[in-house]
Amino acid sequence: MAQTKQQTKQDKQKQPFNKETYTFWYRMMQLIRDFEFNTYRLVGEGKIRGFCHVYMGQEAVATGAVTAAQKDDKIITAYRDHGHALAVGMDPRNAMAELFGKVDGCSKGKGGSMHLFSKELNFFGGHGIVGAVTPLGTGIGFAEKYKNTNNVCLTFMGDGAVLQGSFHESLNLAMTWKLPIVYVIENNQYGMGTAVERVTNVTELYKKACEFDMPAERVDGMNVETVHNAISKATEQVRENQTPILLEMNTYRYKGHSISDPATYRTREELKEWQQADPIEQVVDSIRHYELMTEEEIKQTKKDVQQEVKDAISFAEASKLPE
Repeated sequence: MAQTKQQTKQDKQKQPFNKETYTFWYRMMQLIRDFEFNTYRLVGEGKIRGFCHVYMGQEAVATGAVTAAQKDDKIITAYRDHGHALAVGMDPRNAMAELFGKVDGCSKGKGGSMHLFSKELNFFGGHGIVGAVTPLGTGIGFAEKYKNTNNVCLTFMGDGAVLQGSFHESLNLAMTWKLPIVYVIENNQYGMGTAVERVTNVTELYKKACEFDMPAERVDGMNVETVHNAISKATEQVRENQTPILLEMNTYRYKGHSISDPATYRTREELKEWQQADPIEQVVDSIRHYELMTEEEIKQTKKDVQQEVKDAISFAEASKLPE
């Protein structure tokens, strides 16, 4: 028993991140999960219209990335953008109002689900065209180098975007011009309803950077600690070596590609297997292991987040439509 206690003490001494970071990760991932759960419901009720892609299951990627980025770094992503917007600090009320198409939305109600945006938060939006985000992120990286800043652009994309010509053109230019960019592939295993292995012979997508002699790595995208470490290391290398990097985050979406997708192309067994590696449960396990929050505090945080999402929905419903 004494040896077990000693081992536990040593484990706690190895705690890799402080309580504030773990608390932020848990709260933010829970906020994204509950926000998306309600978004899914509200689309079904007809209160949110148009295309809508939820981030449930992938929360660790955006959340781990923002804690590794510096204040003035830029972030841009594709159409599955709710999680990234919340992670960078967007008020859930403004995000939800945008989904409702209301004037108090972050894009004044004229962008909708796929076009959340905040200049103040250095969040250059979601973008609805598959593969479009890659050259846009490359342009932002070019601007940062042109202005001689020390900022990095985190450019997020889905696995489907990797098969677009713009992906290869962007990586070629970025490597040729040595632009300060971390390209992040969120490989959730399916491009719409098509499994990755059905459309590319190279299923380890990070290896596609080899053609351009660009540093690249595959990362466990279901673990927020691992994501943070990978992004932190990558941004540090980009700043120091003035060369872009590609990271492939291996992750999974719990819902279909969009709200209208029943995801019948995958098995329940596959979904269950990925859910066993749930990113929220993983961070809660770490919190419990290092005794950073009590069970009551964990439950209360979840309740607080649920109330925050309810308030966001009420705010969106009360907001006016654009003229």
